[in-house]
Amino acid sequence: MAPLPHGGLLVSVAGARFGRFPGRPRAVTPGVGRPRAWRRRASFGILATGALCVAYGYFVEPYWPEVTHVRIVSSRLGPGARPIRVVLLSDLHSDPKPRLEDRLPALVMAQRPDLVVYTGDSINSLDALPVFRRCMTRLAAIAPTFAVRGNWDSWYWGDVDLFGGTGVRELDGHAERVDVGGASVWIGGVAVGHEQLVQRALEEIPGGGPALFLYHYPYPDVLPEGARGKVDLYCTGHTHGGQVALPLYGAIITLTKYGKRYEAGLYRVGALWMYVNRGIGLEGGRAPRVRFFARPEITVVEIEPEARS
Repeated sequence: MAPLPHGGLLVSVAGARFGRFPGRPRAVTPGVGRPRAWRRRASFGILATGALCVAYGYFVEPYWPEVTHVRIVSSRLGPGARPIRVVLLSDLHSDPKPRLEDRLPALVMAQRPDLVVYTGDSINSLDALPVFRRCMTRLAAIAPTFAVRGNWDSWYWGDVDLFGGTGVRELDGHAERVDVGGASVWIGGVAVGHEQLVQRALEEIPGGGPALFLYHYPYPDVLPEGARGKVDLYCTGHTHGGQVALPLYGAIITLTKYGKRYEAGLYRVGALWMYVNRGIGLEGGRAPRVRFFARPEITVVEIEPEARS
């Protein structure tokens, strides 16, 4: 018998394995095919669910921002003073093709903020600089806007003028005052890599009015314990809320020294309120370009006076 070519050999092996040569009846055992069919359906269901999750994380959630409202109380606001409304943004991670940057100013304007603060990580590439700067310019036209540099801004774009000409006031080791509804509000901040300037920025906050401090990482220990009483709200970001999170568990990874301890949201740390914003954009480099159970976030913080006793 002439040897079979490779293709014929594969057919012979397959036929011997599954008993499907022409003219050879296939033995059927009642009930045997049902588990196999069930496994096929289960496998298909798992694959389909996975594909839907990936599609949702790629096409839907990065373009679906959430507006979060929180309230804190400041003893430095006089009795009867009106609340101060602050919009906190972080981690735009702009790319050359806009995602939310063109919609973001209108979403912020709808919140009627007194102040806008931004805690860094601005662009994923130099080609994205026009997209980022256009967004910042429009935000600064809504309300006084203050910003600090995040780790991406300091590590990769330290020589790039991110905010010049946009109207945004960049903070790095100093504090500035803005008057809101008759109250003097102080905003201090420092860039990643310039932590040695934290004390200098805090010293410029006199302590007579509400105060905010901006820093990219959710590290409350960057503020000396003795100075935390001067700050009403520590504004931060960096974690992206994990960017990929799981129901009932939260962030899978946060890339911080605290792990999941400060992954997203409002935290009380001693006398200090700290808010960790989930950010707007997507991590650059080799990170997955998806968000899952960690929607882009616009945080609206109302700073209110203490209730009269």
